[in-house]
Amino acid sequence: MTSPATRLRTTAALTALLAGSALGLTACGSDDAGTGRVQVVAAFYPLQYVAERVAGEHAEVQNLTQPGKEPHDLELAPNQVAAIADAELVIFESDFQAAVDDAVKENRDGPSVDAAKAVELAPAVDHSEEGHADEEAGHGDEEAGHDEHEHGALDPHFWQDPLKMVELTEAVAKELATVDPDNAADYTANAAALTTDLRTLDGEFTTGLADCARDTVVVNHDAFSYLDRYGIHLEPIAGMSPDAEPTAHDLATLHDLIKEHGITTVFSETLVSKKTAEALAGDLGITTAVLDPLEGLSASAEDNGGDYLTVMRQNLAALQKANAC
Repeated sequence: MTSPATRLRTTAALTALLAGSALGLTACGSDDAGTGRVQVVAAFYPLQYVAERVAGEHAEVQNLTQPGKEPHDLELAPNQVAAIADAELVIFESDFQAAVDDAVKENRDGPSVDAAKAVELAPAVDHSEEGHADEEAGHGDEEAGHDEHEHGALDPHFWQDPLKMVELTEAVAKELATVDPDNAADYTANAAALTTDLRTLDGEFTTGLADCARDTVVVNHDAFSYLDRYGIHLEPIAGMSPDAEPTAHDLATLHDLIKEHGITTVFSETLVSKKTAEALAGDLGITTAVLDPLEGLSASAEDNGGDYLTVMRQNLAALQKANAC
């Protein structure tokens, strides 16, 4: 009969053996997880989409802006700042998210892709001559967040133009091949496939918006000016800032414009309040619809398996319906 002391020693030995085995498995799993997976940080959704399509299975892409959150208002947690410092590649757009700009400047030494340099950005459209300028600076409004929405002379919302996304795709593929040359051929092939999809989408917009009864679109904020490639004339209720408040003069001018052009729809957006757009439409007895600026993929779109291509096509359908295309 085995003594209690012997049983105790045997149990202890088995416990130690099992613990050692578990530790070995965990360590092995960690090594496997870290092999061949480039760590990429993307600042917000369109950049994440390009990174994931180009990298394919070779990278793990972390989006700093969670689905359903407004990217302009992003505040970084300490672990996100650490991710920016430690990632093998960071993809961001300077002068779009102040917190990310600061973190990259202060903590980043490794490779990065700045979309504002990789893509030829268009000049920001000045709507002031039509009475729709973003006048918040002149109103003395210094609430938190307004300075973060000052984008300067260039329009950062390039992803509304699929051909501009091609420019980003090329830059990301080139940088990934530099970071991970062993998989350069895959990055090139993935980028080519994405480019084909983006050029197809461009063709759909070109054809879909070519013959419309109207070409003027009233929307909450100035995130869609790149659609002018397809003949769309944008009239924002506010300016570049999604939370800017329009003046009484802005609203009166829009009332006149909507009546003059026979506009049937005022577009609100995902991620920001629909109140102003709904009030404007209600005053005029017209309808409202939603355009997704795609700055951050909405939580509902993600839950339904949506991505950049599907949401852009939803936007196209909404524009066609509103403008009788």
